[in-house]
Amino acid sequence: MAIWRLEGDAYGVQIKKKVTEMTSKKISYGALYFTLEQIFKKGYVTRTTGEPTPVRGGCSKIYYHLTPEGRETLKNTHELQQSIWDGISVLSLDTGKLK
Repeated sequence: MAIWRLEGDAYGVQIKKKVTEMTSKKISYGALYFTLEQIFKKGYVTRTTGEPTPVRGGCSKIYYHLTPEGRETLKNTHELQQSIWDGISVLSLDTGKLK
């Protein structure tokens, strides 16, 4: 979701910031890059290399982009979550009773 929201500016630092912003949880770079590698292997994202920059000591940023399969997976995940929560209000979670 963070890659989709960053619209073409999705590289490690920005993805980490966006995930923290969206979830209020801090993640390590190790966890981030492990996850990025897994979704890359599954074909949900592609990677492109940007131009080297002096600010980064001549290193290039690696940008991540959602593939059509990645977009479809996001859509399916959203639909699944909606169906799981269908008919349950957030207020009922406070009381422990279904409403």
